[in-house]
Amino acid sequence: MIVKIVLLEIDILAKYTYTNAMTKRSEKKFITYCTSNHLRLTPPRLSAFKILQKAKKPITAYEVLDLMGNDIKNPKPPTAYRALEFLTQHGFAHRIESLNSYISCDSDHKHKGSQFTICDSCGNVGEIHLCDIPDTLQEAVCSQGFCTQYWNIEVHGKCAKCCEKNPDCCDDKGCSGDA
Repeated sequence: MIVKIVLLEIDILAKYTYTNAMTKRSEKKFITYCTSNHLRLTPPRLSAFKILQKAKKPITAYEVLDLMGNDIKNPKPPTAYRALEFLTQHGFAHRIESLNSYISCDSDHKHKGSQFTICDSCGNVGEIHLCDIPDTLQEAVCSQGFCTQYWNIEVHGKCAKCCEKNPDCCDDKGCSGDA
């Protein structure tokens, strides 16, 4: 059992890269945002923010919860979920629905929509910054009498690095590099 727990912690920590300069700039931006908008900067919110900033790949709420234990005594699941909800509401994180996980957002603007490319081979996630819903999608949504509040698009496939390893990975619907 101890070996399993240690392996889980190693697996979780393997998803992190500690780039202190970038994390410190982002942390300062986060703190300034909370202060200037009169939002409570609680230890769980700051802890979740730092954890997502250091993550190389999307991370689940329970992985955030496990790592929060390094900063907060005995955190419970609602603590992690509330902190992640705060971060997503204020544009500092995105929820990757299909992976049931979260990723930090370093954009200097708020989104009404998010778009991600998700590599099914290596797990890398890329964020595409389209600030407005594409016209054809908006037209289709409006034709149903639906009012969009926010939107999320996740495109699954293989990243360039994985396709490099296997040139036959993309079919006629994928990209061959010459778009």
